[in-house]
Amino acid sequence: MGRAAAFFDLDRTLLRRSSTLALAPAFRRHGVITRSQVAKAAFWQLLFVLRGASRERVRAAAEDGLMLLRGFSPERMQHLVGEALEPVLAPLVYDESLHLLRQHRERGEPAYIVSAALQEVVDALAERLGFDGALGTVCEVRDGVYTGRGIRSLHGENKADAVRELAAREGYDLATSTAYSDSHTDLPFLEVVGNPVAVNPDRELRR
Repeated sequence: MGRAAAFFDLDRTLLRRSSTLALAPAFRRHGVITRSQVAKAAFWQLLFVLRGASRERVRAAAEDGLMLLRGFSPERMQHLVGEALEPVLAPLVYDESLHLLRQHRERGEPAYIVSAALQEVVDALAERLGFDGALGTVCEVRDGVYTGRGIRSLHGENKADAVRELAAREGYDLATSTAYSDSHTDLPFLEVVGNPVAVNPDRELRR
């Protein structure tokens, strides 16, 4: 039997708010999105918080977001995220989540961020916070820039599949592993482990 591992969702589980919305001003400064797109993102985020969002709506919003990256390079994205890491993202991390991370690490359990956020975002946060790694949405790169097409979008069942693949590759025992999330859209992700934990659950997940 393999060892247990821990898997943390990002938005409103590890962070107090949406990582994408938190990064929106930086995206605007770097020319990734316009002022009106920042306002639209804030509007959708408010609806998600107040009403929850269906898996289909989350998936569609993520696909729209990837299209905004078209023509932007991964190197510029890494620079953008690195620039925003300390002043923007790090202050949003829940102390409780860091405490849970330390507990898992003290038990010898590897810990990962698993999120629909862009891989470059979760990689930077995982390194900064002391996680063993991260699984995120991967956008296709061609001729050195993003095409806007997702190669791996971590939504719904895809998120659970990514955890299964990681566990098989690293020899983790999912039956004794733990996953944390706030959203009912992450039920497949929560159900893939033996110890699912709801953190700041939305209304449907609370039910």
